[in-house]
Amino acid sequence: MVKKTLKTSAVLLALTMGLAACSGGQSESQTGQDSKNEEGKTSQSEKVKIVYARGQDSTKATEKIIEAFEKTHPNIDVEFREMPADTGKQHDAYVTMLNAQSSEIDVMDLDVIWPAEFAQAGYTLPLDRFIEKDGIDLSKYNQGALAAGNFNGKQWAMPKFIDTGMLFYRTDLVPEEKVPKTWDELLKTAKELKGKGGTKFGYLMQAKQYEGLVCNAVEFIASYGGKIVDENGNVVVNSPEAIKGLKKMVEIVQSDVVPSNVTTFMEPESHTAFIEGQSPFIRNWPYQYALANDKEQSKIVGKVGVAPLPAGDKGSAAALGGWMTAINKYSKHPKEAWEFVKFMTGPEGQKISAIYGGLAPTLPELFKDPDVLKANPFFAEEGFVNALNAAVPRPVVPNYPEISEIIQINVSKALAGELTVEQAVANMEKEMKAALNK
Repeated sequence: MVKKTLKTSAVLLALTMGLAACSGGQSESQTGQDSKNEEGKTSQSEKVKIVYARGQDSTKATEKIIEAFEKTHPNIDVEFREMPADTGKQHDAYVTMLNAQSSEIDVMDLDVIWPAEFAQAGYTLPLDRFIEKDGIDLSKYNQGALAAGNFNGKQWAMPKFIDTGMLFYRTDLVPEEKVPKTWDELLKTAKELKGKGGTKFGYLMQAKQYEGLVCNAVEFIASYGGKIVDENGNVVVNSPEAIKGLKKMVEIVQSDVVPSNVTTFMEPESHTAFIEGQSPFIRNWPYQYALANDKEQSKIVGKVGVAPLPAGDKGSAAALGGWMTAINKYSKHPKEAWEFVKFMTGPEGQKISAIYGGLAPTLPELFKDPDVLKANPFFAEEGFVNALNAAVPRPVVPNYPEISEIIQINVSKALAGELTVEQAVANMEKEMKAALNK
């Protein structure tokens, strides 16, 4: 999933194409009291240096956040450590470092699918005592984003920015009052509009066997009230709700509203077809809006609207993407590290990320901020905000890659008609339980 930019449109393109607690007065850690230097001696006057690691940032957001933090925390210096831009390589670099119990970094950004793994491995520090001590109101955060950092009842990471699945539609073909509210309405309208206005298809999505397929499956399952793994780590995919959601997904994929080869479609194939005017609807990430309005590439500039994904029996649901921030368990300066995490993921830090990095905040209140909206007019779209609020995390488990592969294989077989949905969920239940109980 994907992200980033410099101005509004580029902003949102990069926002996805690279798939982000107020800071009060100075605490003891901010003034340097009870902090220890490299020799282990307590110092009340020397500055404490912490190291913040994240992937490449081509915007000025990270620089601006550190600058603003150091102004309000004069006894803490923050050094930025750039990690590989490739998220897989970034993950492996962290694991290598933390397996060795290294304290060379203090604060690190994590993809939303990593917190449980890092918590289980003992790489990160639980943040609950800091949150409670400083009175951080977690209800002010997007709850889907917050949940991605919660594992075994503890909060291991704070949400920094959010990314989520959305429905984009052609405004020249679909009046606002006709935007589908349910999956059944989508299927009906897609059939009616297929072939109109030069279109070839009625709906575009990502159905290839890869991580994007998991995201689409999560959205169908959750919109019908189902889950794959519950908040206690129990495998609950074999339920009437999950079965109903996956059956709707199979119905759409096997219909004539999607490309006949939709099971080969990832984001590039689907977004290319959409900007070439081949479909009235697409499920994609926020970058789609900027891409559709790029005059150099798109044939549908100025003709794109955004809405939450269609609802099932239980409402709209969208797979959560984005990044979070955590503290290295082996940090020698956990209190100072927390001050930086609190600042960066609080209102001031997220505002800077939105203005200079084009990143969608996990604090909904910032979508009303004039400065944020001036930099990102797209954030004012009601459909955009409502879609973000429908975000749900993918399974929060310590061995996510293994669980993801199980989902991908079985959902793919169901879409191809090789398994019934009932057989697919039974397989997933058995295989996921075995994987989680190793």
